[in-house]
Amino acid sequence: QVRLVESGGGLVQAGGALRLSCEASGSIATINVMGWYRQAPGKQRELVAADTSGGSTNYSDSVKGRFTISRDGAKNTVYLQMNSLNPDDTAVYYCNARITHNRYLTADYWGQGTQVTVSS
Repeated sequence: QVRLVESGGGLVQAGGALRLSCEASGSIATINVMGWYRQAPGKQRELVAADTSGGSTNYSDSVKGRFTISRDGAKNTVYLQMNSLNPDDTAVYYCNARITHNRYLTADYWGQGTQVTVSS
């Protein structure tokens, strides 16, 4: 079993910053991708940023230049540094990991979510 544990959410004023962390633990062979998604009330879950095992990253247009994703492979941990936050960034942020267990099984896992609220 794989477990993703997030931390770092909270309440911040517009223009402020937060750093999210997500640690994967359990039966892990290879983590292919780790990333962050978010879901605001009444909206679909959307990709915020992702980091592949090959070192490439991608971001949604709405966060480019403000958010930075990074990963510590030794700790199976992914971070999301969020700067210049605005009220539109308010959402529940979910960590995601795509993990290959063996040649027959690759699966997606999700954290429980952490609330980020940006006040104006």
